[in-house]
Amino acid sequence: MSTHSDTVVRRPRRRLRIGDRLSRTAYLGTAIATFVVLIAVWWLVSAVGLVDPMFLPGPGEVLGALVGQAASGELWADIGVSAFRILVGFSLATVMAVPIGTLMGVNARIEAALEPLMDFIRYMPVVAFVPLTIVWVGIDESQKFLIIWMGTFFQQVLMVADAVRRTPRTLVSLGETLGLSWVQQLTRIVVPAALPRIWDALRITLGWAWTWLVVAELVAASSGMGFRITVAQRFFETDLIIGYVFVLGVLGLILDQLMRAAGRRMFAYQEGRA
Repeated sequence: MSTHSDTVVRRPRRRLRIGDRLSRTAYLGTAIATFVVLIAVWWLVSAVGLVDPMFLPGPGEVLGALVGQAASGELWADIGVSAFRILVGFSLATVMAVPIGTLMGVNARIEAALEPLMDFIRYMPVVAFVPLTIVWVGIDESQKFLIIWMGTFFQQVLMVADAVRRTPRTLVSLGETLGLSWVQQLTRIVVPAALPRIWDALRITLGWAWTWLVVAELVAASSGMGFRITVAQRFFETDLIIGYVFVLGVLGLILDQLMRAAGRRMFAYQEGRA
C-alpha cells in the first residue's frame, strides 16, 4: 500500500529589482523603523553616558525643553514667524524663477545670455552676502526675504530650465506638424510636459530655503527659530538647540511629503494613474 504525502510548494520570495517600488505600507513601515532605530541609538548613547549631556542631551531632556517652549507659546510664535518668512521669500523666488527658467529652456539665445550668469552667481556663497544685505536693506523682514530669495532663485532658474529642456523632441515636432504657434507649443506641450519635473525642483529648493532662513535668523533677527537657536547657544541650552533643529526637520519632512502627495495627484497622468 502506498502512502501519499502532501507536499507544500513554496514560491520563491520575489526580490526587488532595480526601479521597483515598495507598497505604501512597506514604505511607511521602513521609514518609521529607521527613525525608531536612530532615536533608540541616541537614547542608548545618552543613557550610558558615552557623551557629556552638555553636548548631547537625551531625547527626554530635548522633549522636555520643547514642551516648555510650547507651553509658554514661544515655540508656536517662532514657527509662525519663520513660516511667514519662508512663504514670502520662497514665493518671490518661484514667481520669478519659473518663467525665466522656462524661457531659458526653450530659447537658445536667452539661455546663452543668462545661464553663464546664473552659474556664476549660484557659486557665490550666500552666507558671504549676509553683511551686505544688512547694509543694503537693514535688519527688518526685507533682509530675511532677500537671503531666502538669493539662496533659492538662481538654483531654481537652472533646475527649471533643465526640466524644460527634457521635453521629448517628438512632442515638439508633433506640435509643429499640427501647425501650433510658438506660444501654443509652449503652453500646450512644453510646459505641461515639464511641470512634474518643475514641481520636483520646487520641492527640493524649498528645503534649501529653510536652510537660508535659519542663516538669516542666526545673524540679524529678534524672532524666529534661528534667533531662538542663537539665544540658546549663548546660555549653553543644548537641549533647546537640538529640539529646534528637530522641529525644523519635522516641518521640512511634512512639507516635503505634502508636496509629494500634491504632485502625485496633479500629475497622475504622467504615471498612468489617471
